[in-house]
Amino acid sequence: LMLFRHRAGLGGVNILALYLQENFNIRAGYFQLAVDMVILVCAFLTLPFDKVLLSILGAVILNLIIALNHRPGRYLAAR
Repeated sequence: LMLFRHRAGLGGVNILALYLQENFNIRAGYFQLAVDMVILVCAFLTLPFDKVLLSILGAVILNLIIALNHRPGRYLAAR
């Protein structure tokens, strides 16, 4: 969430999520959740079922926190 607040990123999906949110009004958290779900569905092919379920739980919690708390313009300084 701190990365989103300061318009920073670690590269990859979160930068794309911010871009989509700013230009196409697609919520960053929901976009990241969708990407994470695609990755985790692919993980079912190679990893044990219980490990993938724990990863899904973590991804859902993290992305819902971002989706519910990050709003465009919320952290910009007022002039």
